[in-house]
Amino acid sequence: MKQPQRLLVRLVLAGLLVSGLLPTVAQAETGAVRVVFTKGGFIVGVGGGEGVLTFRGHHYRFNVSGISVGCTIGASTTKLAGQALNLRSPGDIQGTYAVIGAGGALAAGAGGVQLQNEKGVILQLAGGKVGVELSAAVGGVTIALK
Repeated sequence: MKQPQRLLVRLVLAGLLVSGLLPTVAQAETGAVRVVFTKGGFIVGVGGGEGVLTFRGHHYRFNVSGISVGCTIGASTTKLAGQALNLRSPGDIQGTYAVIGAGGALAAGAGGVQLQNEKGVILQLAGGKVGVELSAAVGGVTIALK
């Protein structure tokens, strides 16, 4: 075997040995999410609710709170369902979420939203809204496990 080939074989074997010793990185998973959120306000909108994350066959209850500043008038209740992406553990769902991409909802109709927290967890939710609300506001949502 020539010198360059021996060096290549040694490097490949060393790489395999080192990669076998390194800890494996946990793969991100997806969980199912259901949320009921009630919101009301005039100028400043305030809301709260509860939800359930189903992850690896277990159910984790959480509280949701949020605030929006801008043009908010009225009150509504929204029932959302969807998925939580990029989860490594149930606690990853906790945090403050901001809207990413396009999202919105219609009063007494269907709507959807995509949110992301500081851990990279993305909530993709859709569902129905009941009530009368006109909103052109910016805000965030905070989730905390019970």
